[in-house]
Amino acid sequence: MSFYARLQAETAAERQYLTSQPFIQRALTGGLSRADYIAFLSQAFHHVKHTVPLLMACGARLPDHHEWLREAVAEYIEEEVGHQEWILNDIAACQGDKESVRHSRPDSAAELMVAYAYDTVTRGNPVGFFGMVMVLEGTSIAVADNAAAAIQQSLNLPNKAFSYLKSHGALDIEHVAFFEKLMDKITDEGDQAEIIHRAKMFYQLYGNIFRDLESGSEQRQAA
Repeated sequence: MSFYARLQAETAAERQYLTSQPFIQRALTGGLSRADYIAFLSQAFHHVKHTVPLLMACGARLPDHHEWLREAVAEYIEEEVGHQEWILNDIAACQGDKESVRHSRPDSAAELMVAYAYDTVTRGNPVGFFGMVMVLEGTSIAVADNAAAAIQQSLNLPNKAFSYLKSHGALDIEHVAFFEKLMDKITDEGDQAEIIHRAKMFYQLYGNIFRDLESGSEQRQAA
């Protein structure tokens, strides 16, 4: 079994925790309100704005024998620059206040996931950051395009409100193929164990963001 296949197999339960979140299921069936969608974009902004700084930190801390992996990180950085601004523009297209979001604090689940990502890179083995890469890009392929289509149809929002979701669904298909090749080059058992552990954690932490988004939606409906 390749390492990528093993990584998929050993994180199946945690992946199910994420994809079964009610907020994601409602997104796929057009069950989100405009406020729900803006809330999702707001939390996405708060973690996506850290993608490039985290990749930079990861690349800087990789040991010399992972120079080939550092080059891959540089490619990721080039493709990820500025995506947080796409999200803010999507919020504006939904008639949300993008500047308010820009200067807001993340909800606790998003803050904890970002903090754990920095901890992975700076205190742990920086190779473990690829566990987060797997979670975010794999989830985009699984749900982004379908969720965007369902949300747009149900809320009658313009195309310019979906630059983040629609671009990432297609873009991340290429990224995951690239990611699979990278993972299959990692042969050190310690590095492999680190990536698996971190991926399991990130699936749970990312799932908790959607769990809290669902709680927020319920509170808005009850108000």
